[in-house]
Amino acid sequence: MTDNFAIVGARIFDGQAWHNRSALIVRQGVVERIEAGTQVPAGLHVIELNGGMIAPGFVDLQVNGGGGVMLNDAPSVAAIRTICEAHAPFGTTALLPTLITDTPELTAEAVAAGAEATQEKVPGFLGLHLEGPHLSLARKGAHDPKLIRPMTDADEGALIAAREKMPVLLTTIAPESVEPGRVSRLAQADVVVSLGHTDSGYKTAQAFAEAGATMVTHLFNAMSQIGNREPGVVGAAIDGQSFYAGLIADGIHVHPTAMQIALKAKKGYGKIFLVTDAMATIGTDMKSFTLNGRLIKRENGSLRLEDGTLAGADLDMISAVRFMHKTIGIELEEALRMASLYPAEAVGQDGRLGRLMIGSAANIVHLSDDLSVKGVWIEGAKVFSN
Repeated sequence: MTDNFAIVGARIFDGQAWHNRSALIVRQGVVERIEAGTQVPAGLHVIELNGGMIAPGFVDLQVNGGGGVMLNDAPSVAAIRTICEAHAPFGTTALLPTLITDTPELTAEAVAAGAEATQEKVPGFLGLHLEGPHLSLARKGAHDPKLIRPMTDADEGALIAAREKMPVLLTTIAPESVEPGRVSRLAQADVVVSLGHTDSGYKTAQAFAEAGATMVTHLFNAMSQIGNREPGVVGAAIDGQSFYAGLIADGIHVHPTAMQIALKAKKGYGKIFLVTDAMATIGTDMKSFTLNGRLIKRENGSLRLEDGTLAGADLDMISAVRFMHKTIGIELEEALRMASLYPAEAVGQDGRLGRLMIGSAANIVHLSDDLSVKGVWIEGAKVFSN
């Protein structure tokens, strides 16, 4: 249940600028305004913080699991709720539970669960990310090769129908398994199409951008790399004219120098934003779990199949923000935008998410000066306090 309140006692980052000695006014789960000074209107409950900063809640577009649960293993509303609750203590206030390549039957179960989660207004649930099964075998990563297949008319229709049941539907596809015409029809139906797990070249990626693809999934990972005569999908992603690009900022999936090069090169339309690619381990002390019947081990900050293949990430969003700010050295404001505003923009939700502006959802994270999470609100309701 939402409350009418004002938050004072911390610096406020609204997504673009800082406000000092100001109050964030929230009514019925929505930001009403930021008021200069610490005097607040009568009748409002005052939440007085002891320093630190408040910022827009984080938006994570690739979350395979959390709280001991993988969406693939339990495609249900209960699992979606558990995943959302597991990520909230790390500042994530809106996320896309992500289904890794699976059977048509299990995919349909996940879509039905997403539709039900939308109806039940599960806190933090933004929609679904269907990562596969229409990928490239050459760049399969941890996806089960037995389940990877071309997109059919039935698959295309199911995606369009699924989009009507939830605020956001994102699908990762490879040009090897999907025709450009299908991408155009999906985009026209407001399905967000991302290129990933593909060995396609630069020209093909650009052709799919013209068809309607607007995103690249986990930049640098499971895609063709930059070469001297063939820039690959990585080159198309950072060329600046076509794609938003998700980045797993754990220092394992992408070398810090590669991150820095991409950030310097990426200009114009589309931004690089942070994703966790998190698995069931987040919020737990689990040492292993299974995906499509295969064991994944948690060791030294990474998750790997028994053959050493990376399988998602052992990463939460505030850790990614800290890594970008403290290790990569980007400004704190930009690290916060990479975790909130840019992913919201990438899926067309920046009018409501990624900002603390008039009319935006009161999705708020309270951070200490050393970037630990002290409190989290989703649509005005406090869901975590440290």
